[in-house]
Amino acid sequence: MTSQPLTNPGLDALPKTWEPAAVETGLYDGWVQAGYFTADPGSAKPAYSIVLPPPNVTGSLHMGHALDHTLMDALTRRKRMQGYEVLWLPGMDHAGIATQTVVEKQLAVDGKTKEDFGRELFIEKVWDWKRESGGTIGAQMRRLGDGVDWSRDRFTMDETLSRAVRTIFKRLFDAGLIYQAERLVNWSPVLQTAISDLEVKYEDVEGELVSFRYGALSDAEPHIVVATTRLETMLGDTAIAVHPDDDRYRHLVGQTLPHPFLDRRISIVADEHVDPEFGTGAVKVTPAHDPNDFEIGLRHQLPMPSILDTKGRITDTGTRFDGMDRFEARVAVREALAAEGRIVAEKRPYLHSVGHSERSGEPIEPRLSLQWWVKVEALAKAAGDAVRNGDTVIHPASLEPRWFGWVDNMHDWCISRQLWWGHRIPIWHGPDGQIACVGPDETPPDGWEQDPDVLDTWFSSALWPFSTMGWPDRTPELEKFYPTTVLVTGYDILFFWVARMMMFGTFVGNDPAITGDGSGPDARPRVPFENVFLHGLIRDEHGRKMSKSRGNGIDPLDWVEKFGADALRFTLARGASPGGDLSIGEDHARASRNFATKLFNATRFALLNGAAPAPLPPLEQLTDADRWILGRLEEVRAEVDSAFEGYEFSRACEALYHFAWDEFCDWYVELAKVQLGQDISHTTAVLAAVLDTLLKLLHPVMPFVTEVLWKTLTGGESLVIADWPEPSGITVDPAAAQRVTDMQKLITEVRRFRSDQGLADRQRVPARLSEITAAGLDSHVPAISALAWLTPPSADFSASAAVEVRLSDATVVVEVDTSGTVDVAAERRRLEKDLAAAQKELAGTSAKLGNDAFLAKAPADVVDKIRARQQVADEEVARITARLAALRE
Repeated sequence: MTSQPLTNPGLDALPKTWEPAAVETGLYDGWVQAGYFTADPGSAKPAYSIVLPPPNVTGSLHMGHALDHTLMDALTRRKRMQGYEVLWLPGMDHAGIATQTVVEKQLAVDGKTKEDFGRELFIEKVWDWKRESGGTIGAQMRRLGDGVDWSRDRFTMDETLSRAVRTIFKRLFDAGLIYQAERLVNWSPVLQTAISDLEVKYEDVEGELVSFRYGALSDAEPHIVVATTRLETMLGDTAIAVHPDDDRYRHLVGQTLPHPFLDRRISIVADEHVDPEFGTGAVKVTPAHDPNDFEIGLRHQLPMPSILDTKGRITDTGTRFDGMDRFEARVAVREALAAEGRIVAEKRPYLHSVGHSERSGEPIEPRLSLQWWVKVEALAKAAGDAVRNGDTVIHPASLEPRWFGWVDNMHDWCISRQLWWGHRIPIWHGPDGQIACVGPDETPPDGWEQDPDVLDTWFSSALWPFSTMGWPDRTPELEKFYPTTVLVTGYDILFFWVARMMMFGTFVGNDPAITGDGSGPDARPRVPFENVFLHGLIRDEHGRKMSKSRGNGIDPLDWVEKFGADALRFTLARGASPGGDLSIGEDHARASRNFATKLFNATRFALLNGAAPAPLPPLEQLTDADRWILGRLEEVRAEVDSAFEGYEFSRACEALYHFAWDEFCDWYVELAKVQLGQDISHTTAVLAAVLDTLLKLLHPVMPFVTEVLWKTLTGGESLVIADWPEPSGITVDPAAAQRVTDMQKLITEVRRFRSDQGLADRQRVPARLSEITAAGLDSHVPAISALAWLTPPSADFSASAAVEVRLSDATVVVEVDTSGTVDVAAERRRLEKDLAAAQKELAGTSAKLGNDAFLAKAPADVVDKIRARQQVADEEVARITARLAALRE
């Protein structure tokens, strides 16, 4: 007679099925209200800190954000459970170009432009938009479960962060590291500003390649043929470059040719940049409108006339093309050259790569422009040395060469933008051309005017790790949480953002606001973060990059609504291998939802049977199944800890998934049902102990379902502040584990036999087990019978079929009386299939052992293993042959 299980008193509050939408929002709001995510800089706990890569204020959560946030949340939740004082600091970037564009489009609906309002009033309108519509992503972060410290939410245009921007600009300027110069930039005629390399996206477009002739129209007289896809730029040509060793043009180097439309002579220069094998081996040089041509122009001191205004119109050439749009001029110049007989060849369509503005979509225009620049050589070296010296560690290490390839070859950084929204450059111009850099606590000279440009958005973002904590003041946050522990971001912005933070972080590294007194053996490294973890990019299930044009993008909030936040998070974390891209589709999210449901159902079963935390009896009083699952749990705990420390989220999730589903749910829970039927009282304590640890290990990645289940199981306040599992001291019992493995193999083989025979899943059949004692499985007969759906043999038992299973210590024979239900033909086919496999193994091992050359080279232990395999195969062939002979027709 079995006793009635005592259900957990909290079970009544647990729903019968897992419906994430019904509980997730309430759980999250409760965590925030309880202050679990609020960091205390006065705490004596060790510090762990992460700053959130600030999303654009105009943005909404995409899959890249969801991956980023999932990984950061997993790290911070685990560290909080481990007893650290955790700061995960959120915030948003003011996104200069994107935000100004949004507001300008709103004004355009009423037929207005920013100029109609003036700078100050327009900026007020941008702030109005930010207050009303900006920050959509904040609410989406809550749906995802981000455990950020909302009390420290930051915005790059906040006054405290603006003060930090003005401070570091002043220091860089005074150190001679900021200067103004006319250089080539990426110019957006639509936005009328310089844009960064990151904001240029290259696309293959169908254009035209036109070859035309400079010089004489006769082949007998001096001339050179050049080719271009941007024919209008020939109005800005000042030279033709050829390779110094090109015999075809050696005699022309140093001479000049007339320009067809301008009163200008075109110099012919020799430059090793030219590839003599490409095209005609001669390159037109437009220094003010092409990056390579600009470098040639500098080397040969060429004139650099600009022929395009800020809107991309031809200007100042003195020709009939002035005032034309660049694309209109492209056609007009071609027609004019054709009229003179200078067109040599036209290739159309001609597929070539063209840079486009990510924001406005139009082709960017390389343009010579007066801009503000940061001299990066010394800053980049310090950023590189920080990694070389180990002050900052890049994970995975395989991405280090990309880091050094960038910082060791960095070009000066253009930091000015011709916008109104952003941090205005703190340079003031005097009436006689004087300039002064005015710091945050200084007053500009009377009558001077401030520079109209604003700073590149990346400039203020480069201060993010320390400006968000109050720099340039010495604050408790800086003292406790800086340098930050780890930066988590995609490898695609390693150059554009990570490098800039490293440059500015090392530049202010000796500032007393950061270092304090900076003395003693525990003085912290002068870097913004101690670790940089770079994850891959998300692709669709076919490995293609997600994009709007392909229509394969996924809104992560759609998956949250459909499958739950836990399913989205587990899908992303499970695919996050260090440095590698991850391909995901809806089937992956559905599988993760099924995993959450499986976990929920297993825990509900345990609770229904009275599982609750209780002391475990001594190990010797536990069953084999108990010792096996507890030992495996400890192995998994250690593997998860190791994986988290190495930022191997995929490995941690795989270990937890297979343990929870394959070992705990599919095996131990089923074995526990048998033990509960045998009145083995400690079974519920083992169930509770395993679930307590398993739910804690899963919580960083799946916070919602684990919170509900753990609180019901333990009555504890919250998993958010629960203790992370420590080593249990329980090790795998090899003998018990082997018996469980043998039992699993025996049950699996009997189930396979049943399937081959077409027996219903729960159809019980009489069976006799032979050699079960020799196999050491006497105590497991109830479990074997229950999970293989067998019943004891009757007095007149007569076996109609048998399954022979070779285990570690014996071969167990399961004789079955199916009373005419066994399909003898099917059983014969099964045995013949097994015989073929055994014969193949015997032939393969015999061939190797009969090969003298192999035996001469192979290590002795390898040969011994092959001999053992040969013996097993030989015995299997004999056993199955005998079974086939005995099988009745």
